[in-house]
Parts: sequence; C-alpha cells; structure tokens
Amino acid sequence: MDVAGRVEPGLAGVLEDYVADWSCRTGIAVELWALPAKSVPAGMSEAVLQVIAYALDNVERHSGAGQVSIAVTVSRAGLRLTISDDGRGMRPGAGRSGVARMRAGFVALGGTLSVNGVIGGGTTVSGVLPIAQHAIRA
Repeated sequence: MDVAGRVEPGLAGVLEDYVADWSCRTGIAVELWALPAKSVPAGMSEAVLQVIAYALDNVERHSGAGQVSIAVTVSRAGLRLTISDDGRGMRPGAGRSGVARMRAGFVALGGTLSVNGVIGGGTTVSGVLPIAQHAIRA
C-alpha cells in the first residue's frame, strides 16, 4: 500500500499499463502472457521494467516489428523474462552498448541476460533472476 492507503499495482499491473500505453503510441501490437501473480521485490521489478523499456524502445526505433510478445514468469527457481519481436533482427555484434546496459541490472542481481537476433527473423531478449537473494511473496 502507498501512503494514501491504495493498493500498489505490482509488477504485473505496472507492465500492463506501460505496455498498453506504448502499444497505443507506437501502433505495434504487444502480447503479454504469464505475468507474475506474486509480489516481486522492488529491485527485481525495477530491473525487469528497465529491460522491457529499453527493449521496446529498440523495437520502436530499429526493428520494423509489427508485434512483440512479453512473458514474465516466476517460480521457486527464479524470475524469467522473455521479449520477442517479429522485426528485422539484428546483426551479430550489433548494439553491444545497449545490450550491456540491459544486462547490467540483471547481472547486479545475480542474473543473466542475453539478446539474440536473426536477420529477417526478429530479436529475442531472455533474462533470468535467481530467487536465492530475493524473497518473492505470494
């Protein structure tokens, strides 16, 4: 709850709102699936939101995609993030500084993040954050 006594939306609610606004503004369709029903610690939520914001910015500016799919799943093992688009893909080695910026938040929390593109076949961002350092509440 915030100071006014309202229930905060949590990661799933924030993602739904952010993605709906982004999709409306850009005209690019977004499919959200498997959003976490559990409360995710603030640090993990921030890292996920930063990666999604950066990835969607890249989709808008560079990919030519018509659709993006985003999944955030939480299990006992950890949090998994996948963002895929149907755009142009990216050349091997392209966007190194951007990938490093996206990866930094996950690595700081003990996780991993990779970005893989296939020319003409889109790009996928995949990340995992372990639960060991972070408590996820039901």
